[in-house]
Amino acid sequence: MGKNVKPIKNGQFGKEKEIFGIEFKNLSEKDILEKIKKFLEKPKGILHIISLNPEILVISEEDREFKEILRKAQIKIVDGIGVVIASRILRLGGLSRVTGVDLFQSLLSWAGKRSLKILLIGGREKLAESIADCYQRQFKGAKFVGIEGIKDIKNVLKKEEQKIFSIVADLKPHFVFVAFGSPFQEKWIWRNRGKLEGSVVMGVGGAFDYVGGRVPRPPYFLRKLGFEWLWRLILQPWRARRQLRLLKFAFLVFKEAWRKMVRRF
Repeated sequence: MGKNVKPIKNGQFGKEKEIFGIEFKNLSEKDILEKIKKFLEKPKGILHIISLNPEILVISEEDREFKEILRKAQIKIVDGIGVVIASRILRLGGLSRVTGVDLFQSLLSWAGKRSLKILLIGGREKLAESIADCYQRQFKGAKFVGIEGIKDIKNVLKKEEQKIFSIVADLKPHFVFVAFGSPFQEKWIWRNRGKLEGSVVMGVGGAFDYVGGRVPRPPYFLRKLGFEWLWRLILQPWRARRQLRLLKFAFLVFKEAWRKMVRRF
């Protein structure tokens, strides 16, 4: 590991913004990679990356523990177009999106080119293993390991976690990507952060499905418009109930905007 690493100064990556009590900075992919490089040169604890989208923010309003985890995560990416629109309504200034799927793929390649060690946990049966095998063939010098790990995140078995952390202890991964869905993956990461020390850890939700080819990604123009959620809803209609949180998110944003306006008068 490198020495004489200069600490990141406050404000180096722009001013803090806040939405629903969660502070974050508008980071580009370049900013995120800079933070990751500094962490890997002198790791301490974990470097936790979390995606901010309307669904996650609504869940945080309903779950105090989850909100606290979001607050403490060192890197928060603006994933959902709804957060970008909300920032304009709340006069937070312009935001640029870094989608979780795109960042996940970029980090896999970035780590692979640098011959780092990467662990993928979760997803459906054999999916993490399939992704790891694919990238291992592409980046011979790196080490990619995939494991489903936990079949039912709502009913975690002790032997499942023992197997995961046995792999972690042997591999000592630079990156750990966890696909259990929110808020379960973030809570699992936070609860086990002591066993993941020294790793960049990111909950990636359904990104394994896209990267592993189980679910086709939407056309570029839909991604550019921020309509990934609509594409996935068409392909997976059972997600409709979850999309109701978009209505609650809109209500909370306008409620916050009204509160700010009243304060000014």
